[in-house]
Amino acid sequence: MPFRIDPHVHSFFSGDGVSSPVQLLNSAKKAGLHGFALTDHNTSDGCRYLRDQGLLREDGEPVDGFLIIPGVEVSTEEGHLLCLGVWLPNGLKGTPAKEVIAMVREQNGLAIPAHPYDRLRAGIREWHLDELDIDGLEVFNAATALARHNQSALTYATKRGLPMTAGSDAHYHAAIGRSYTVFPAARLSLRAVLDSLKGGTQLHCAPLGTLEALRKTFFNWFRVSKRGALRGPA
Repeated sequence: MPFRIDPHVHSFFSGDGVSSPVQLLNSAKKAGLHGFALTDHNTSDGCRYLRDQGLLREDGEPVDGFLIIPGVEVSTEEGHLLCLGVWLPNGLKGTPAKEVIAMVREQNGLAIPAHPYDRLRAGIREWHLDELDIDGLEVFNAATALARHNQSALTYATKRGLPMTAGSDAHYHAAIGRSYTVFPAARLSLRAVLDSLKGGTQLHCAPLGTLEALRKTFFNWFRVSKRGALRGPA
């Protein structure tokens, strides 16, 4: 069965996110998704919060028919790397990508470089990609300003035969699900979804709207941290 999953989402546990994990969850359901990966920058604290609230299960099963995949977007030495299906320690910023990938392998997760050709957002460059044993490539990032960056990622993934993902890179709950990946999993569970990546995906690709892009840019610049105390309505 095909499942609509947004594999690249940030809460305010990221320094530049503005929405709570629960706001993201509610918006994702309204958008018709079956799940999303919470991939805050260099921290699993948002995933731990959802786990403690009973909204994310460590056994990888969905809660009330909705799957939240634990993840992190690690700012490796070479650039940003999405790590899906894993519980990584905080503080890995600056760690070589090969070392982070090894940690992901230990937990049977997926290592997928994010926005690799976006020079404004620390994408892993092609000469580094050539050296890395990655599980797939984000070929469409809804927050990427220049279409040619996504096209270059698609061209590289095609040439190398890599599985492909598309994600919203949402930092605000209204943007979640703008782009997403359709995984052909046998059932809705962490293991089934991750394992289905190799079988090929369908991509729903739509860029962020102007207001959403401006909002993301604003918070990227000012890094308004809302980590810690949960503020605002859930």
